[in-house]
Amino acid sequence: MAGQDTPRRDTRGIVGAPELFARVRFRRRAPAPELRPYLEHYWLIDWDLTEPYASHVVPHPSVNVVFQRFAGTPDFGEVAGIGLELFTQKLEGAGRVCGVQFRPGGFRPFAPAVPVSHWTGRRVRLDEALPGHAAAPGAVLGPDEEDERVAALDAFLLSLAPAPDPQADLAMALAERIRHDRGILRVAALARAEGLSVRSLQRLFAAHVGVSPKWVILRYRIHEALERAESTTAVDWAGLAAELGYSDQAHLVRDFTATVGVPPTAYAG
Repeated sequence: MAGQDTPRRDTRGIVGAPELFARVRFRRRAPAPELRPYLEHYWLIDWDLTEPYASHVVPHPSVNVVFQRFAGTPDFGEVAGIGLELFTQKLEGAGRVCGVQFRPGGFRPFAPAVPVSHWTGRRVRLDEALPGHAAAPGAVLGPDEEDERVAALDAFLLSLAPAPDPQADLAMALAERIRHDRGILRVAALARAEGLSVRSLQRLFAAHVGVSPKWVILRYRIHEALERAESTTAVDWAGLAAELGYSDQAHLVRDFTATVGVPPTAYAG
């Protein structure tokens, strides 16, 4: 599976993206070519705030490795498994984060000993998650030059020597298909199209993505709805519900509210 040369530019998953970008310096950077089959991108954030701010993200079906520097605490790194709920992070003072977003299915080759579902809903310090392989957080967070931070991330991930894994390749391809093909609305239909049983598809996603294929389908629907709400206040919610495969508007409203915390009409307003 080929990796992309430039990171995507959408804001899917970021709640209140304009407000966040007004307060922090946010960039996405491409990893080394050898890593692109496995990674979405690196994401870098720096801030120096006079007042605290809480950022909110509806997580992607992706594992992240995150190196973090917060005022008053030592630098640290962690493996962040797929978040099942809205993620909130309070930012204050000055700080810095250097993150690695893996493709759905892309983390297993770097940590093949356990299924990716092992990390789901968990945040585990890097020295515990990858004993003997953890990069010193300061090596990633310390350089003032952005290119040097990216080079440090490349060096760390390449040192893990990801093992070729055809099942991970399949999981990445199927997750990518779900992301881009709006016609995929049911797990059974995807399984039939791929010549797999539903149970085999579920096992593949548990081992290599970390969540079920149904969860991935629903999460990408919410990302689409959130981006629509960000871009306009005149969303046709009934029409969008039908477009995303919901049986009615009420089901979309229910899922959106449960994930984001407010109904879509209140968010868009």
